[in-house]
Amino acid sequence: MLRLTWVQPEDLLGHELRQAAQDGREPKAIAARWRAAGGPEAPTTAGASPAPVSRYLRQLAEDLLDELADLPSALAEDEPTGLAEIRALCPEWPQPAHASAAPPERLEAAWLGRAAGCLLGKPVEKLPLDAIRRLARSTGNWPLCTWFTERGVPAELLAAHPWNRRSATTSLAENIDGMPEDDDLNYPLLNLILLRRYGKSFTTTDVARTWLDELPAGRTFTAERVAYRNLLSGLEPPHTARHRNPFREWIGALIRADVHGWTNPGDPAAAAGQAHRDATLTHTANGVYAAMFAAAATATAATGTADVHTCLRTGLTVVPPRSRLARAVRRGIELAHEHTDFDTVVDALHAAHAGTHHWVHAVPNTALIAAALTHANGDFTGSVCRAVSGGWDTDSNGATAGGIAGLLAGHPAALPDRWTAPLKNRLSTSVGDFDGVGFDTLAHLTHRETRRS
Repeated sequence: MLRLTWVQPEDLLGHELRQAAQDGREPKAIAARWRAAGGPEAPTTAGASPAPVSRYLRQLAEDLLDELADLPSALAEDEPTGLAEIRALCPEWPQPAHASAAPPERLEAAWLGRAAGCLLGKPVEKLPLDAIRRLARSTGNWPLCTWFTERGVPAELLAAHPWNRRSATTSLAENIDGMPEDDDLNYPLLNLILLRRYGKSFTTTDVARTWLDELPAGRTFTAERVAYRNLLSGLEPPHTARHRNPFREWIGALIRADVHGWTNPGDPAAAAGQAHRDATLTHTANGVYAAMFAAAATATAATGTADVHTCLRTGLTVVPPRSRLARAVRRGIELAHEHTDFDTVVDALHAAHAGTHHWVHAVPNTALIAAALTHANGDFTGSVCRAVSGGWDTDSNGATAGGIAGLLAGHPAALPDRWTAPLKNRLSTSVGDFDGVGFDTLAHLTHRETRRS
């Protein structure tokens, strides 16, 4: 039986109930009706429950999803999704600027950094924090400083906490042979295609067209899969982000943001604007802010003249200051300044967010990325290892931290060879004609889009 993930109404409802509680709606009455009817909780890690429910429960789930969408939010004024409304809430919105294009070498370091950080996090994606720590400690790799390995891990520990089954064969130290396919690299490739076809003035509809042309539906997850389904159902952006999409504040838009920063060096406002038009196909509010934050921080890092702390401060200038994401990022940065032991920082972040947020939600993951970059002072190895060691969406966090830290390093030769050599300058993907492409080629293609007016 094919049990397609991230689209079953009975599974979406549990996630939407949690989302409603987070974004200022009052879902208790609807939750009571669902539970009284025997409706299941949302799966904790998987994208679908193992078996379908009755026709009655499925119809009830669809009806309740629509009722939840109609509930008013007490946070609406502080957390808008429209760009004009966001700008109105940001008193330090950066002024439009123009800087010379980042050289291909810096962009290659960014691509390599994104890939290495992603690959580091792949085998432990979905694992609980304690499992990540125990697996790394069992091989003497804690604090985390290099690739995960299965060699030397006690059998009983592997049995209790098996690696991510889709990634272990390509992402443990003993198995790495080039960069395997991952959505954290697929989306930057799609955005390269987007810019080549439509330029920097692309619309959200152009993003949708590019996806339908180039992105296999089976390579989408969470908010992206729901939005893809909504497109095929005849909905248009931005409704694609809202209709029965409980993942609209998760991390998916954030992982698409790097190219918008890379192609607007020194112009965080333009980078944030591009990220907004991209993100609103699939996300709202804090899910959009996470992408704008990453794009603005990346655009600042792409100049080669700013330190990591300036980059993060700039990222926050495009996020509504009273939003949940802004508060979480500021707290992550504060914790990183307060504690010398990064495990203490991570424990505090988990205490604040793990009980209320899914492990793929944008709010805790963005806070962790900012904390990791701050605590490592932008150092490449320190940044990616801290981001991954904090758990949650490990490959995505490693990728975003690695992309920014790679830009700050400025050149592929500035990245330690243990991170770049196993990548073999080769990326596997199902997007377009990019399968097997080298990171040096991607850097030149990105540089070309950077120079385009």
